[in-house]
Amino acid sequence: MHEKKHYHRVLTIAGSDSGGGAGIQADLKTIAANHCYGMSVITALTAQNTLGVSAIHAVPVDFVAAQMDAVLSDIGADAVKIGMLFSPELIRTVADGLRRYEAKNIVLDPVMVAQSGDKLLQDEAVTALKEHLIPLADLITPNLPEASVLLDREILTEEDLAAAAVDLAALGAGNVLIKGGHLESENSDDCLYLGAERRLVTLAGERVVTRNNHGTGCTLSSAIAAYLARGEDMETAVRLGKDYIAGAIQAGAAYEIGRGNGPVHHFFRSF
Repeated sequence: MHEKKHYHRVLTIAGSDSGGGAGIQADLKTIAANHCYGMSVITALTAQNTLGVSAIHAVPVDFVAAQMDAVLSDIGADAVKIGMLFSPELIRTVADGLRRYEAKNIVLDPVMVAQSGDKLLQDEAVTALKEHLIPLADLITPNLPEASVLLDREILTEEDLAAAAVDLAALGAGNVLIKGGHLESENSDDCLYLGAERRLVTLAGERVVTRNNHGTGCTLSSAIAAYLARGEDMETAVRLGKDYIAGAIQAGAAYEIGRGNGPVHHFFRSF
């Protein structure tokens, strides 16, 4: 009798993007592209395309809890990626579920603003995020605007980036990855703070000039979660995730889809 095989399981808790470039859709593509089994808890429905978000419909909080219970009570998860959480009530519900099922390898992408500039998070939800969810996260992956909101200060330079990563870890996150794509610099370097070691790592990245950059944050955080699910340590998972998103952006730049910000190429390694 052959020994049963086991999937590396990744649960994504996030909003749906009807345009397919970000959110749950991007997460599941990324998880599959990185050889893991993807599951989803949908927190909100968005009417969205490459031009922006035209409507948001929040999923009832009790139904979000029901989705979490269904997946985690039966299938379980080796890693959890968290994206768009619209309200304080939803944030508390997700945090309660993660604690109840003793979830591990939690990657939190604190989605606050869409690529188009559309706001995706209620103001009072920021406080709930800091109080209930960031302390549970093994890694948080804010971009510069999101880090600025969380710390209530401007982050303008590479020096600011490093200080912000350390200060965000003080909110309770195990590790912090601040994405430097919004810096006005030649490259797209990120800053990783490894909390247990109190060590800062600069992750160099080439800046690709393209308008196909919709869903990059979702894709990166999901890739990192996939590598954590596969057993990689935090620094290795982040490096591999960054390599993956860099390749997906580079490959996606050659395509034209929609009239606005198109997606990256999630399956660039396959075809």
